[in-house]
Amino acid sequence: MRRSRREQGLTEFGDLFLPKEAAEPILGKSVRGALLNWLTEIFAEAELAAVGIGPRRRAIFDGPPGVGKTTLAHHLAARLGLPMLAVRPERLIDRWLGSTAQNIGGLFDAAAERFSMDGSGEDGVPVVLFLDEFDAIGAARSRADSGAEQERNAFVNTLLQRIEQHDGFIIAATNFGKHVDPAIWRRFDLHITLELPGQFERERILARYLEPFGLPRAALSLLAEGMASASPALMRQFCEQLKRQIIIGPKLGHDMDKRAVVERVVASVGPHPDLGKPPMWSTAKADHGRDRAIDGMPWPLPKASEIIDEKPTPAATVAGGNIVSLRGGTP
Repeated sequence: MRRSRREQGLTEFGDLFLPKEAAEPILGKSVRGALLNWLTEIFAEAELAAVGIGPRRRAIFDGPPGVGKTTLAHHLAARLGLPMLAVRPERLIDRWLGSTAQNIGGLFDAAAERFSMDGSGEDGVPVVLFLDEFDAIGAARSRADSGAEQERNAFVNTLLQRIEQHDGFIIAATNFGKHVDPAIWRRFDLHITLELPGQFERERILARYLEPFGLPRAALSLLAEGMASASPALMRQFCEQLKRQIIIGPKLGHDMDKRAVVERVVASVGPHPDLGKPPMWSTAKADHGRDRAIDGMPWPLPKASEIIDEKPTPAATVAGGNIVSLRGGTP
């Protein structure tokens, strides 16, 4: 399908995500409650107007890398029936004096128009702005003792003004909430921190991404313990690489003993340096988490349909390492 001029303008600044492409996230109770409240007030806009207020339209997600902030933002946009523009900071930040502020203005000008879902240019809808790595453009202002600091302060001032003026939905995400300018932080009505998953959540995440393979309950628990402090993204990478090894290892003549396979997996994917090493990646003699997880793992991995000691885990996309569906009881 030929892209409309509207879509071409938006994609200068990032990537468009359509509602039909969204996956449903799995959320913890506290995050789920906050988001259900937000969706409910958005759909109750007329009733809120009757008492002189409106629904909140700006949210910021804070949390470590890999917890599913983009997945969650995309799902929220889809629940509203709206496309989402995932803005890429490098499309905004420019080395030329004044260019970054000009790019920020161009982004908000494009977002103020309406997007035609079918490419016809008619009956358009608003676009949800998703500002990922928000600290890159919304960092705290400082004393302008240099030209670079003056330039940064100038485009942060522009960002502050344009956020204030924009009447559409904005979702920002950052791994470093403390780096965001306080005045910009206050412009967001909803602040949600996505945490790393706990033991229960890790079990569900691993079960999801191991499919079509599975583990008995005890083995799954040991593997989840070995993943303590791991992000959902890291667990997904581990499971996907494990499945790749199961398929390609024999073709390459690799040692297919389970310990050798797991060793190859942990050597090819690893945790973010700021999040510490889960036991599965630890080489400390006192930490036996990897050994326990490997020893408890049946091998070859059974199919999930062959395991009878627990109910199969429904397929769902993990966001934020949390485990309660956003569906159910929502507008």
